[in-house]
Amino acid sequence: MSPSSPLPKTAAQFLLLAGLACASAQAQTEADTLAQGLIRLRGEVEQLNAELNLLREEQRTTLAGLNAQKAELSNSAERQALAAREAREKLAAREAEIAASSVDGDSLQPLLLAAIDALQTHIRSGLPFRVEERLAELDQFRTELQNGSVPPQRGVNRLWAFYEDEFRLSRDNSLQAQTIALGNERVLADVAKLGSMLLYFRTRDGRVGQAVRNGEQWTFAATDNPASIQQITTLFDALGKQIRQGWFELPIAQTGAR
Repeated sequence: MSPSSPLPKTAAQFLLLAGLACASAQAQTEADTLAQGLIRLRGEVEQLNAELNLLREEQRTTLAGLNAQKAELSNSAERQALAAREAREKLAAREAEIAASSVDGDSLQPLLLAAIDALQTHIRSGLPFRVEERLAELDQFRTELQNGSVPPQRGVNRLWAFYEDEFRLSRDNSLQAQTIALGNERVLADVAKLGSMLLYFRTRDGRVGQAVRNGEQWTFAATDNPASIQQITTLFDALGKQIRQGWFELPIAQTGAR
């Protein structure tokens, strides 16, 4: 058969079938590649969806914790506001008694001593912030009244100054040093006082924690929770830089029944 002769019909059909088979195989390969791509993308989507759900759950947990902290702070603020109001009312009642009766020094002294007792009771039940020093100052004042070195008439102004100091302590945030009882030892620590609601400490050897109330007693408890340690450390750093206001996320220990 010469080169110019047409292919036999059978050969042409064979070539056509071979071409179709090749195209079909190529299309199948592309389909397989697309399928694998879709499987991979679906897996990535499922993984991202799982991570998103986990993030949402973490956010819900964090929000619940923040709401619990907010409720605790609100309750504590209400209790302290009530205590401050009661203290003011008691002092006002004492002053009214003094003004109404126009008492002399001998009659005035018992009223002052009773007011000192009430203020010391208030200090003992509040945050354990320099309690010994505050009580010692009142004891000294009591002694001066009793031995006559401070006349009762002048003692009224002194007593009012003590009450004013307590009102101020219930409002301000401060960073100071004091000796605390930590476990079975007494150690010198820096303390961060937030009004009359919260008191945190940091010892010179790096332990941190907060004052916790159990019934009528206060104790200092250290924490080993990394997140709580970081939060308390951030607070101390801020107060050390004279930052007295701002948003701080802080741990709040569970307290016992009062």
